[in-house]
Amino acid sequence: MKRQYIIIASLLLTMGGISQSCKNDFLDVTPTENYTVGDLENFNNDAGAASFVTSIYAKFLDWDMSSFAWIGVTSIASDDADKGSSPGDTGSDKDILDALTFTPTTPSFESLFSSNYQGINRCNQALQYIPQLDKANSDLRNRLIGEAKFLRAFMYFTLVKSFGAVPLVDHVPADKNEEDKKMLLTKRPKEDIYAFIEKDLLDAATILPNKSSYTGVDLARASKGAAYALLAKVSMYQKKWDKALEYADKVTGYSLTPVYIDQYKATGKFNQESIFEIGGSGAIGGRGIQQYTQVQGARGAGGWGWGFSTPTQGLFDAYTAEGDTERRDATIIQRGMTLYDGRKISDNTDNKFYNYKAYSSSFTTQAQTDVSIKYLRYAEVLLIKAEALNELGRTSEAVDLLNQVRTRAKVSATTASSQTDVRLAIWKERRLELAFEHERWFDLVRTGQAEKAMAADGKKFTVGKNELFPLPQRFIDEAKGLSSQNPGY
Repeated sequence: MKRQYIIIASLLLTMGGISQSCKNDFLDVTPTENYTVGDLENFNNDAGAASFVTSIYAKFLDWDMSSFAWIGVTSIASDDADKGSSPGDTGSDKDILDALTFTPTTPSFESLFSSNYQGINRCNQALQYIPQLDKANSDLRNRLIGEAKFLRAFMYFTLVKSFGAVPLVDHVPADKNEEDKKMLLTKRPKEDIYAFIEKDLLDAATILPNKSSYTGVDLARASKGAAYALLAKVSMYQKKWDKALEYADKVTGYSLTPVYIDQYKATGKFNQESIFEIGGSGAIGGRGIQQYTQVQGARGAGGWGWGFSTPTQGLFDAYTAEGDTERRDATIIQRGMTLYDGRKISDNTDNKFYNYKAYSSSFTTQAQTDVSIKYLRYAEVLLIKAEALNELGRTSEAVDLLNQVRTRAKVSATTASSQTDVRLAIWKERRLELAFEHERWFDLVRTGQAEKAMAADGKKFTVGKNELFPLPQRFIDEAKGLSSQNPGY
């Protein structure tokens, strides 16, 4: 597959086109057709307005946005996954990510950086042009604006967690405007980025409907609950515990899936636990997250994929030590295992373990499948609320929420009771509950566990450096002194 890396300035200064969906089904799109701004009247209807936002969601299906690079920097770099595959297949840079020896020229960081700014550019286009579409339904336009703001906040949250200070591009830049060119190349403090995220999410929360108002393919759209859940998470990252609790309390109308593994089957997509997820149809002519299943599928005898991002023995042992076979066997495919659809895994696959959450039963061997990435689930909201309560001194209430998650996993109630022990129990629970949902690396960094956890996994985490990823060298070169590299790189 051809992969083109585009740096933010060259990407956003070339803004003459508007991405348009060529199909009606939500996310069943090919967002590559361009229309000039002069053709805006062609979009002046409900379908045209919706196409601006559909193209933003479609960005989450791209190879650079949600597939190989994202898997590498969030899972393979952490103690939850090894590179996997075969020793001679580096996956471009996955061996480097696994060893934590990455540099500013490591390709996955450029993919992560540029793809999120491509998505932000689509958000900014939507926010600029949708208000001008006066022939589209006004209620629809308001909802679409809320969705665009939620998605922009989501992408900036990814960027600030990954890189810290980054450029803040809050509008479509003018081609010849020198201030706009400077905006594209100048890092803003992470505090500014977080404040911008919070404003977008608060705006979105006032506009967006509850998830219960969506039906059919629209279940994938951002809702009021998604905005409040992400606000709670953003507050947790900043240790704003009172705000994390306040926003988590506003996430209502959701419940835990009774059987943990069911939410990862096709029948569990966008179910009662799902707050925000990205996934495709996998059907003929449909769209899925490009090669997400294929990259992580079992490799070798009886396999169907490339075998990257294999669960570590340490993760397997963490489940086993807790007596947690329910989540272990829903997260980790083992040699010789029989999957929920009756597929028997060969005893001779190249790797001992594989990521079960990336498995597609109906479209196993396709490049684009029906697998989702669960970005926000009700179980995580319970754990965010538990962490906030514990930090605010309300430890017994935190334990009750922690045990709700454990009960669903069919493990015994926690024995932790002190604030310190409950804090550690919640962090451990997040690992077991959210494995391979792209949280572990960032959790280790935000909680200060990274150095110890990486050492246990045979890696060296350098304090004062590895808390942030390096900014792409091409961006630093293009900035010409307007932005500096992150410390240690």
